[in-house]
Amino acid sequence: MRNTANRHAPHVVITGGAGFIGTNLAAHILAHTDALVTIYDNLSRPGVELNLAWLKTLDASGRLRFVRGDVRNAQRIADAARTADEIYHLAAPSAGTDLFLEPRLDFDVNVTGTVNVLEAARRSGRSPIVLFASTGKVYGAVDSISPMPRATRVEPAIPGFRGVSEAAPIDLHCPSTCTKSVADEYVRDYARLYNLPTVVFRLGCIAGPGQFGNQGQGWVAHFVYSVLAGRRITVYGDGLQVRDVLHVADLVSAVDAARAYVPVVAGKAFNIGGGMSRSVSVNEMIALIGQICHKEVQSGYAPARPGDQPFFVADNTRFSNLTGWMPRRSLEQTVRDVSAFWHANRGSVMRPPEAPRRRSIPRAA
Repeated sequence: MRNTANRHAPHVVITGGAGFIGTNLAAHILAHTDALVTIYDNLSRPGVELNLAWLKTLDASGRLRFVRGDVRNAQRIADAARTADEIYHLAAPSAGTDLFLEPRLDFDVNVTGTVNVLEAARRSGRSPIVLFASTGKVYGAVDSISPMPRATRVEPAIPGFRGVSEAAPIDLHCPSTCTKSVADEYVRDYARLYNLPTVVFRLGCIAGPGQFGNQGQGWVAHFVYSVLAGRRITVYGDGLQVRDVLHVADLVSAVDAARAYVPVVAGKAFNIGGGMSRSVSVNEMIALIGQICHKEVQSGYAPARPGDQPFFVADNTRFSNLTGWMPRRSLEQTVRDVSAFWHANRGSVMRPPEAPRRRSIPRAA
């Protein structure tokens, strides 16, 4: 039941709120604010019912509400967001879905679902903040970087390279990325056309505790869990491809920064990631995981998947300059936190049960 002791407390709605990022964000809001939090989720991702059960254990004051719903249902999301002051739109197609085989599902969730969320915000008359989780994949292969293969990774042929900035041209390489880019544009247009305070985060690789990773999404967690369980890892491509990794707690702090600086970030898109100092190739990550987990890694190689970028590292400069936000946690800490989550929840992580079990997330420093 919702707590009515403070009728002036802000109302936060998180679509996809039972997912990895949504759970960490909701836990942070419950711990550090007096906001009422609505988790809006269709529970289609394996394991997310465990996240929801865990969040309920944190809700001593009755400020958490769960609405089982799909963003494709315009009326249901409008009802859930009718009194929202902040909306964090994190809903995305299920991690188990092959979007190359189901492009209509991808379009309906990413585009139609996002428009439904924006319309819910606009028609509420409350002008809530809407923050949308987009992707750095909208920049495609970033051919202008001309990454060159080295011993353990590809590296840009640009001296002093700081990462991909928002000035990089949009270059859509697959249907899923196309739908994210369309949604990205809608979110920014609603700021311009309807004066709605919207923000877009183009995210790189986010990792940390609470993630049920697989080969399609959450690759760092998938690698860590596989190594700890003694399972073989399949590397698609040569393993030289590079990503930057951002700890989910640092992403949550970026959300806080966006909320605090709404007047200067509204209507804009920002690249949010670990940056060059937290960049790592697939091969380097495998070696790091083996070192931290004290395990021998079993791995093999398969052909590269369509749409995979050979190199993507976000340049956070624009957002950092406007808000003062910077990532704090290292690659090593991220891997350790993912490992700690596996050890605390290995039964649930490896085979999510039908009934929720107790779950713990180690607190990041």
